[in-house]
Amino acid sequence: MPTAPSPADVRPATQAPDESAPWLAARRSADDRAESVRWRRAVTLMLMTLVLPGSAQLVAGNRRVGRWVLRIWAASVLLVLLVVGLSMLNHGVVFWMASNTYLLGFARILLIALAIAWALLLVDAWRLGEPLSLRRNHRLAAAGLNGLICLGLAAVLLFSAHLVAIQRSLIISLSGDGIVTGAHDGRFNVLLLGGDAGVGRWGLRPDSITVASIDARTGRTVLIGLPRNMANVPFAKGSVMHKQFPHGFRCDDCYLNAISTWAEDHKQLFGKSKHPGVDATISAVEGVTGLEVNYWAMVNLRGFQDLVDAMGGVVLNVRSPIPVGGLGDDVTGYIKPGKRRLNGHDALWFARAREGSDDYSRMARQKCVLNAIVTQISPQTAVRNFSKLAKASSQLIATNLPAGEFDRFMSLALKAKQEPISTLSLVPPLVNTGNPDFALIRDKVASTIDHAEAKSDSSKSATAGKGKAKAKRSSGSLTGGSLGSLSDGYAANQSENLASAC
Repeated sequence: MPTAPSPADVRPATQAPDESAPWLAARRSADDRAESVRWRRAVTLMLMTLVLPGSAQLVAGNRRVGRWVLRIWAASVLLVLLVVGLSMLNHGVVFWMASNTYLLGFARILLIALAIAWALLLVDAWRLGEPLSLRRNHRLAAAGLNGLICLGLAAVLLFSAHLVAIQRSLIISLSGDGIVTGAHDGRFNVLLLGGDAGVGRWGLRPDSITVASIDARTGRTVLIGLPRNMANVPFAKGSVMHKQFPHGFRCDDCYLNAISTWAEDHKQLFGKSKHPGVDATISAVEGVTGLEVNYWAMVNLRGFQDLVDAMGGVVLNVRSPIPVGGLGDDVTGYIKPGKRRLNGHDALWFARAREGSDDYSRMARQKCVLNAIVTQISPQTAVRNFSKLAKASSQLIATNLPAGEFDRFMSLALKAKQEPISTLSLVPPLVNTGNPDFALIRDKVASTIDHAEAKSDSSKSATAGKGKAKAKRSSGSLTGGSLGSLSDGYAANQSENLASAC
């Protein structure tokens, strides 16, 4: 017969368990260990999905889905490695990808799809971690961690898709309807026209006219400046303008920059051309220089201000006070002398100011601004301010350069950044703009290009040294912020190394 329990062993039903009981401590220790295992498992599944998408499903979920995701991921990684390898061997691959609108459109869709799919995989990994089996603090932490990873990853991928969309829009907005042409005698000749143009107003008189002759192999560039007041200009044989003016553009106030206006007033002569003013100007530039122009680009000088601001400014050597204003308006201030970083507003006036100087001094300053933009923009700046640069560029330039040629000129621009820029301006004292010797001009253009090509095969240090020596000889006089004078010529208008003349 069992014995009755003693009063000490009797415990009321409502009395709490003895916290010091060995069996309760052991059970709690086991629960803690199980909870720790479940927590580590949940976190591990999420991290596995972050590092290797599909691995969590393969281990703890739908293995078929996991296998397919891992295959796609492996193929993507191999493709990226292949592209990186090809890019290291040939930079042209990167430029081709960055300018191919179809590829950019596909990449944008792919990035958006990747952001959505990866986020769904992370949510599924959170589910596989059985969050309801976790204690409240671990459950909240798991949800927070998963949300943070999902949002961070999606933000990176969607922002990348946004940048790709901007690049695609930029290529579409900049690409023109020109025909792809090969290099002429190993060089691409691009006509750069600058003026106070705006949307729908690209046909105005160009304020500056420059031919950038670019070596198709090395990127070595020669800037050939034509003064807007050049008279009696001839036209390329066979052109519409040559038929109208077989003996040159001879009439009252018939200067080089007036050709565009004349052509716009006689559009019917140019058939279906969308840019008769530019076409007419090209025929004049070809007649003057003897060069065949491949493509043209019209630069809106007022939109140029936004481009410089997007770059974070440009560093220029301001040799004397440059007036802000003038050109028919009051001078409102001056850009102070010194080596200064100028914002878009001041850089524009540095390039445009004519008060107290002359057109040819201004042409020299404009070349210094071009040199600063080419040499000072960096990949870091481009990435950091990509959206601003793209927006400014789309508002800045109209061109007939076809989209298929963008990769070629991106590659040439990268090469040109490493080469000195040579200049030749067809201005006094070399050229009498009122009665130019066009045979002399063509000979001078050809010899300058030949000299630049020869220099590109020599050491850069020797080129820089000679450029500095030439600039030093011209440093005795200063006019309108440019080294030199009207009678002696300006250093930046005729230099083997534009950087040293600025």
